[in-house]
Amino acid sequence: MGIPHLPRRSFLTAVSAGAVLVTAAPMLAACGGDGSGSDGKVTIEWMNIATAEPSQSLFPKIAKAYEAQHPNVRIKATSLENDAFKSKMTALVASGDLPDIYVTWGGGVLKQQIDAGLVKDLTSDGSELLGTVTDVAKKSYQFDGKTYAVPYDMGMVGFWYNKKHFEKAGISGPPKTWAEFIDAVRKLKDAGIAPLALGGKDKWPGHFYWAYLSMRIGGTAAMEQAAKSSDFSGPAFVQAGEKLKELADLQPFQKGYQNAGFDTPGGQAASMGSGKTGMSLMGQWAPAVQEDTSGKSLGDDLGWFPFPTVDGGQGRLTDVFGGGNGFAVSKDAPPEAVDFLAFFLNEQNEQELVSSGAVMPVVKGAEGALTDKNRKMVAEALGASTGFQLYLDQQFPPAVGQEVNDSVASLIAGKKSPQQVAQSVTEVAKDQ
Repeated sequence: MGIPHLPRRSFLTAVSAGAVLVTAAPMLAACGGDGSGSDGKVTIEWMNIATAEPSQSLFPKIAKAYEAQHPNVRIKATSLENDAFKSKMTALVASGDLPDIYVTWGGGVLKQQIDAGLVKDLTSDGSELLGTVTDVAKKSYQFDGKTYAVPYDMGMVGFWYNKKHFEKAGISGPPKTWAEFIDAVRKLKDAGIAPLALGGKDKWPGHFYWAYLSMRIGGTAAMEQAAKSSDFSGPAFVQAGEKLKELADLQPFQKGYQNAGFDTPGGQAASMGSGKTGMSLMGQWAPAVQEDTSGKSLGDDLGWFPFPTVDGGQGRLTDVFGGGNGFAVSKDAPPEAVDFLAFFLNEQNEQELVSSGAVMPVVKGAEGALTDKNRKMVAEALGASTGFQLYLDQQFPPAVGQEVNDSVASLIAGKKSPQQVAQSVTEVAKDQ
């Protein structure tokens, strides 16, 4: 992912939260090290992906508050857009020199960094902080009984929709099955409304459809088996491609979606936020980015519903696909890096981050800070989940995730068949 897939998130997610420049640092000139500057201060290099409000204001505010309490520490933050962040991280991992603190979505990408000896094990050093965090939020960052990152945002992907558009199209309520969803898409088109917003240029938003359909058809067991066997050629994945092709053949996306990013002007988030489309499949960060990129808020007209079930499928409505944003600490980072993360997620800052809409709660008991009804629905759906699957482009090694994104984008564009997508992903997975 990034935002996302976030991205993602890539994620995104991944997409909603990250840092802005606290000090002048357009790009990291150097990373890691002993953290000591020429002035005797400890410098913490902090690389994030928040390029949208409210994180854009809150992150530097928190950093400056920490600096005020710790005059011997300088927080040097760099903000990068989701895909630029991933490209930069690829180069930094290859060099073996990571920022002291950096965004991670966990999964196979983080595991590769751990195996390369680049990441600090926080199980002991961060035990007090990790003890305040909910169990589900830590799962993506745990390997062999150890925890290698601190989550700061946790949620799931679902459909955000425009209630006024649904009413105009004669759609009585959120669709609960894929057949009902396809019917809703047709009704929106008939009403002259672009049914779906999609950031086709970024590619990762499209993989949400294929992943969710695979889960709804084969259940979480299909994903688990694919992960063990590196084989995505089974019926669940082929049928997921067939369902997605059925959708793409309806031409449901906004005009120019192939060249649209998720959080760029006129992109997926902006199209949804400005009321030009009926639905958007995206993570918990969507409302904040929609408002930031479009300059508008749908207010009470914005609704949310989970990805529909597929008739005859083994997956349940309560099986969720998503993830969160976390911060990993490089192996050679100064001790102050972990201390800063503890400050970042203290009760006061967590309450402000959650209530602002910047993140979903990860600290135990912070759910009370949620005031928006849709975000409460996301939190409740996550809390009641019967199965959880991390973004595929984070769950698996980078090459596999990239192939998923590329192949699904080709499927949506009519350039690959469902069988070719499943085969391409399998070939790359088996080569890892």
